[in-house]
Amino acid sequence: MTAEAAPTYDIVILGGGSGGYACALRAAELGLSVALVEKNKLGGTCLHQGCIPTKALLHAAEVADSAREGASFGVKTTFESVDMSGVHAYKDGVVSRLHKGLQGLVSSKTIDYIEGEGRLTNPTTVTVGDRSVVGKHVVLATGSYAKTLPGLDIGGRIVTSEQALTLDHVPSRVVVLGGGVIGVEFASVFKSFGADVTIIEALPRLVAAEDEAISKTLERAFRKRKIAFKTGVKFAGAEQKGDVVTVSLESGDTIETDLLLVAVGRGPVTDGLGYAEAGVAMDRGFVLADERCRTNVDGVYAVGDIVPGLQLAHRGFAQGIFVAEQIAGQQPTPIDESGIPRVTYCDPEIASVGLTEAQAKDKHGEVETIEYNLGGNGKSQILRTQGFVKLVRVKDGPVVGVHMVGARMGEQVGEAQLIVGWEALPDDVAALIHAHPTQNEALGEAHLALAGKPLHAHA
Repeated sequence: MTAEAAPTYDIVILGGGSGGYACALRAAELGLSVALVEKNKLGGTCLHQGCIPTKALLHAAEVADSAREGASFGVKTTFESVDMSGVHAYKDGVVSRLHKGLQGLVSSKTIDYIEGEGRLTNPTTVTVGDRSVVGKHVVLATGSYAKTLPGLDIGGRIVTSEQALTLDHVPSRVVVLGGGVIGVEFASVFKSFGADVTIIEALPRLVAAEDEAISKTLERAFRKRKIAFKTGVKFAGAEQKGDVVTVSLESGDTIETDLLLVAVGRGPVTDGLGYAEAGVAMDRGFVLADERCRTNVDGVYAVGDIVPGLQLAHRGFAQGIFVAEQIAGQQPTPIDESGIPRVTYCDPEIASVGLTEAQAKDKHGEVETIEYNLGGNGKSQILRTQGFVKLVRVKDGPVVGVHMVGARMGEQVGEAQLIVGWEALPDDVAALIHAHPTQNEALGEAHLALAGKPLHAHA
């Protein structure tokens, strides 16, 4: 099909991950004509190599821990081993069902789904093979890839999160390079599956983007779980010989391991896709976009992991919806990045939204904080989890940060987002009734304490 013969769509979307398919579905819902181009599988990294399969592994890890610890709950269970073929069958089943559901959803809409590798050839055209797909607007949503370090080749017993998702056995020893979200999640999985785990992190603490109190609690919990970690140390190199990888640190120390998992972040998928050639402003591979997801080229938008900021599926999802509504003329409210909830699904789980204590002091000056220990929460005691809910408020003002650590605390982040997003005062939340016994009560009790009415906590 030549460019002259091609229909002109209202929107052409390059990339069918969380941002791309959300944009396509919302745009079709609004009556716009849509072409969605994807070279691999609908759903992108999140569905196939990221959020969904990793969280399935984390749930399998939780089941393994429960089997080991059954006697402590009065349930006689026997833990023998982790059957990775069974784990993968469970994980892949979850992914497959969601993939089929998404395929059905897209096919039920007026969306032209085009399979193939697309490239931006000018500000209105995406070329897929010998086909030119023309749009009044183009949305770039090509996602991210697992990064490595210079001189560190992925292969054999040196893997990224993508290869770790398909391992057919549990290694005896695992070194995780990187103590951020992906690193601590996989460290948690491998430990639950029975491996000896060591995390190497160049920054002074694990999950360094979180509030410092969260990091300290996670580190204490990992020590208790016998997950080793070295913070403030830099990686120097790795050498594979036979079945062993020798990891070298700049300190001169070496660690022998059966598997080196490289979890040093994710980079934008933009190379060779024609963005810069079409005039789109770039920075270190990322596409620059304003608060309305507009690039510097008229009619070209960018969403998700290729745009600097939080690399989270739900951020891309929200941006995709935003762009569809923007193009449809609805003038949606720009997304507040600081109000995007963040969850790290290790054990214990971390959930946060808004500003850390340090960020709040930098932005607002005087702040007040409180930590409500989960020791006072009935459901947390039933679950035998430890942790806290930390609130950060402007002095005599609204709550600007909620930081939580403990089993299943990610399920509480929805209310936390409402609290921060609506600039609630502690008294506003303290007046709400939280069901008993739930971990959700911990949020209510923390606000009671911050409002000067502590029951199970000290003000």
